[in-house]
Amino acid sequence: MNYTIDATNKTLGRLASEIAVHLMGKNDPSFARNMLSSNTVVVQNASKLKIDPRKLDTKFYKSFSGYPGGLKTTSMAHVLEKKGYGDVIKHAVKGMLPNNRLTTDMLKNLAITE
Repeated sequence: MNYTIDATNKTLGRLASEIAVHLMGKNDPSFARNMLSSNTVVVQNASKLKIDPRKLDTKFYKSFSGYPGGLKTTSMAHVLEKKGYGDVIKHAVKGMLPNNRLTTDMLKNLAITE
C-alpha cells in the first residue's frame, strides 16, 4: 500500500514513529516480523516540520571513523542547512526500525519531499 503523510506542524519523533509503523507493516493484518512489507511511505512538506529552536543547538549527530580521535559531531542546525530535512527524518526513522537485514530495504520504501 502507498501511504502519504503530511509533516506540517508535526514533531520529529511522532512523525518518525508513524512512518516506522507503516514501513514495518505493523498496521497490516498480514504482519510478519521476518518478512518485508510492500508498503511505501511518501512524506510531504518536510520543511514545515515543527522543531523546537533549542533542539537545533543541543541535538548532535555523531559518527566515528574507527581511528583515535575520529569522533565527529554535527548539530541538527548544521545538518538541516547542509543536507535538508530529509536526512534528519531518515536518521530518526532508521533509529526506530529494527536492526536487522530488512532495515535498508525498508528505508528504500521511504520518499521525502520538501
